[in-house]
Amino acid sequence: MSKVTASQLLARLEERDLVRVVGSRAGGRGPNAALYAVVPESAYVAALDVSANRVTATIADITGRIISDVSVDPSASDDPVALVHTAVMRLVETAEVPLEKVRACVIGTPGVVDPRTGDIRFSFDLMSWHEGVLEALRADLERSVMLENDVNLAALAEHADGAATDVDEFVLIWLSAAGGVGMSTMIGGRVHRGRSGGAGEIGYLPVPGAPLSTDVGLSGGYESLKSDGDQELPHGFQALVHAKQVLRLAGEHGFTGDDVTEVVARAAGSSTPEGDAFLDVFAERLSRGIAAVSVMIDPGLVVLGGDVARAGGPKLAERVAAATARIAPNATEVALGTVEGSPVVRGALLHGLERARDEVFSATV
Repeated sequence: MSKVTASQLLARLEERDLVRVVGSRAGGRGPNAALYAVVPESAYVAALDVSANRVTATIADITGRIISDVSVDPSASDDPVALVHTAVMRLVETAEVPLEKVRACVIGTPGVVDPRTGDIRFSFDLMSWHEGVLEALRADLERSVMLENDVNLAALAEHADGAATDVDEFVLIWLSAAGGVGMSTMIGGRVHRGRSGGAGEIGYLPVPGAPLSTDVGLSGGYESLKSDGDQELPHGFQALVHAKQVLRLAGEHGFTGDDVTEVVARAAGSSTPEGDAFLDVFAERLSRGIAAVSVMIDPGLVVLGGDVARAGGPKLAERVAAATARIAPNATEVALGTVEGSPVVRGALLHGLERARDEVFSATV
């Protein structure tokens, strides 16, 4: 780019209050060169992690600096639009940011998001989130709204800032304290979503030791797997590693309680034969699903994420690696996720910032 073209571009950006002069630098002949920087308050991004038991939301300016965080109790409303509206309004109020300056709102949900439409198809944990929610959210907020599977967002965060930095082929196994197990696959540095968004629904994977579903094909979809009033899958990989099953397993080894994260952390930190035995069995169960993924796509790296994996810590990760190596021929490294705070929110911010920056600056260029 020539100096003339660069000067003209900077002038247009400055006219639109997207950049401003922040100093000068001497160098060679002629006048000092002006130093420009992006105007942080020119645009903002809202990022939400919506789960069955909590909503966490963050707002950041276009440079990525976090301005404010809020939490919302999802039990206050089962209406997705009302819930997101409340969270976003609290965000902009606490951050003292005009809603019209929010250029993107990215929402992570534990559901299947269709990559062709961007809309949610189905969510076990959020039954009121279904097709049509995306359009309703956009109409309500009058903003750019994007829905994404929460585990896919966490994978984006681990790829950018965590255990999978500079690794373009890896799998994230997500062990949620809210219930189930999820997976995201990064291939060639991009999240693999599958044709309809169902890639990564590893909870449905048939594995040894778990009962199988026999009629899912009859009614044709995830909805047929839902039992009335019961959000625990009775079959597949999830029947072995669902939070309720982990609590049951821990109880069999003398570690009781209602909070799966606390119970797993207590067992991992106990340094007792009972705690070690629990971790051994839990890791062996996890290895059945991970080994299947390993022989199918050979990711090389498996990242364990989510509150339950974090509670198990290095002891769990080491056991999962050893158990997987015993039954899968491909060498597979197993590591704990390292993104601090909420990886889902972090991934949503990264996704939203990319979209917002592209919209803001490409319109000027």
